Amino acid sequence: MSAAVCRPPVFIDAESGFTLDLTGMGLRPAQLAKLAAPLARAHAEMVRLEAGAIKNPDENRKVTHFSDRLTYADSAQFREVEAFARAIAAGGEIEQVLVNGIGGSALGPQLLQQAAHGPYWNEQAAAARRHFPKIYFVDNTDSAGLADALAVLDLGKTLAVTISKSGGTQETKNNMLALEAAYRAAGIPFGPHAAAVTMPGSELDRYARAGHWRQIFPMADSIGGRTSETNIVGHVPAALAGIDFAAVVAGGRHMDELTRNPDPAQNPAYLLAAAWYIAGRGKGERNMVVVPYSDRLGLMGKYLQQLVMESLGKEKDLDGKVVHQGLTVFGNKGGTDAHAYIQQLNDGRDDFFALFIEPLRDAAHYPIDAQLSMGDYLHGFKEGLVRALTGKGRRVAEISLAAADVFNLGMLIALFERAVAVYAELIHINAFHQPGVQAYKLASKDVTAVYLKLQEWLATPAASGWHGGAAAAAAACGCPEQVRSVAGWLDKLAVNGRAVAAGRRVSRAVVAGVWEYGVN
Repeated sequence: MSAAVCRPPVFIDAESGFTLDLTGMGLRPAQLAKLAAPLARAHAEMVRLEAGAIKNPDENRKVTHFSDRLTYADSAQFREVEAFARAIAAGGEIEQVLVNGIGGSALGPQLLQQAAHGPYWNEQAAAARRHFPKIYFVDNTDSAGLADALAVLDLGKTLAVTISKSGGTQETKNNMLALEAAYRAAGIPFGPHAAAVTMPGSELDRYARAGHWRQIFPMADSIGGRTSETNIVGHVPAALAGIDFAAVVAGGRHMDELTRNPDPAQNPAYLLAAAWYIAGRGKGERNMVVVPYSDRLGLMGKYLQQLVMESLGKEKDLDGKVVHQGLTVFGNKGGTDAHAYIQQLNDGRDDFFALFIEPLRDAAHYPIDAQLSMGDYLHGFKEGLVRALTGKGRRVAEISLAAADVFNLGMLIALFERAVAVYAELIHINAFHQPGVQAYKLASKDVTAVYLKLQEWLATPAASGWHGGAAAAAAACGCPEQVRSVAGWLDKLAVNGRAVAAGRRVSRAVVAGVWEYGVN
């Protein structure tokens, strides 16, 4: 590590105005010096990754979100997406877009939409974007979410965009099938109102082609969902809303240039990864509290939860040793946070470090008195909180940006993508797979299988007029070891009052302090 690391750990990019200030993290030069060799090895891995090495051995695939940013804005695919979005805007028949995805297929696009346009949609804003459609999202298999969307959509003027790499992700698939049924019920053909972003040959790709969907955009196997925002996954929703996606990619590329520097003292991603490592003693012993001082960046904490926790939360290291690694992330908007969890950060458990993100340029000037504006007060609150926390010996990292615009958001995305990848190398885990997610999906299928067995039993003569507890029902349907699952399904059926097998309905009542069920 260079002697420059002995300077206070502050990185400044004069060109963009980006600053990373780690002086509040309590880092000692000796601690940073100890990481010289590990960071050098991590840098070598980053070079290998961008050169096309297999970085996800579980799926035998490359990881290309860094290298693809170099060419994406100049690609034929980029031009195709832009042309599609312009045609939609010019055609006039599509006034609304419903984006259907989950995880990285929704969080990144939602973050970008709010950063670019804020949370409010109105006719004046739509006109300013040259009549690009209004954008809505569904990102769960929650009937309330879809019902809320359908309540404000005119399906005849809505384009449904489904984003799924495989097409098999059940939450996204459920929304797609329910949407298609809603179009059918309204007498509107779904194909001309549907578009997909998916991997060629996937389940979704085949389904969309069979249904003659309006457009199918291919996504690369080498780009994971949580690192897909600066590629086509983020591009399609952004272009449809009139966002300058080339500026997003440019911001990402600019940060990539900064974070390819082999000198950790001159590399903000390496400094950030080192700070995480030192603060949590290489075991994630401190939570990262993300506090963006901008309403436009209000979803940053949620976005970083997935990027960081899905990448770093691993049971085993690269050698198969059980390590239970991770880095817990939560966050809220600056200003708002002072009325939420800051009391605990200041006076309670010292088990965190706070990461403040502050855009310096005010979106508008609203003077409050002769000397101070709204933006001045927000900055003062941020500085006051930093002073209060550091005065208590709490750890604080600070990022400042010129503005909360799409270029700077692209920079932030690229910064955290690189910091996560480097931190993963420091703790010797695979950042690019998610076996825990697969485990819960498999467990969910098992729970659903119990429901199917329960339905089979409910259709039998023995179930007619039956009364009893969940354990008895579990035994009757051939799942004696699945009492919890059976109870959950019986509760669901009783509350919803839906007719199930043989037209029967489940009811429930409290008997001796527990739920008992009836079938009639």
